[in-house]
Amino acid sequence: MDIKNFIMGVAIFILTIAVAVYGIQTFYEKPVYEDFCINSISPHLINSSLDCETSSGKWISYVALETKGPEGYCDLEYYCRQDYDHFSEKYSRNIFLISLPLGVLIIIAGAVFFGLEAVGAGLMAGGVGIIFYGIGGFWRFADTWLRFVLSLIGLVVLIYFAYWFNNRYTKKKKK
Repeated sequence: MDIKNFIMGVAIFILTIAVAVYGIQTFYEKPVYEDFCINSISPHLINSSLDCETSSGKWISYVALETKGPEGYCDLEYYCRQDYDHFSEKYSRNIFLISLPLGVLIIIAGAVFFGLEAVGAGLMAGGVGIIFYGIGGFWRFADTWLRFVLSLIGLVVLIYFAYWFNNRYTKKKKK
């Protein structure tokens, strides 16, 4: 592959990722923290667990070390942050479930349908990037066993596809 094709492949790789990521974000909006947690009360004005709970917060106790101040603090965003984290986890899982098959389809399309090496390689690299995009957001929420299973499945599918594609390509070259 000469330098022009390499640069063209890199450009296609970058733009494939951009189109997929921004396309997903256009049609499936990410949860915004401020939509869940809007507090106009200063936590410094709350000095007791009763006042904290009345303000929909969670009182976090600690042992006062030779001070005469309060024996804890009020986390006014504790419950709304839990809601945000829950929706953020669901969003990340769904992005993963969208981007994984999309990335695999783009890899297959790049390998099978585009004879021009720069286009095929660029699309295949873009597909890999889209898979990384989906994994990046969801991986922190996934259990270790799920990470293992998903990684194993992905590896097996790509190895199978690589063998299938290379056998198909080799047979065409021999004819």
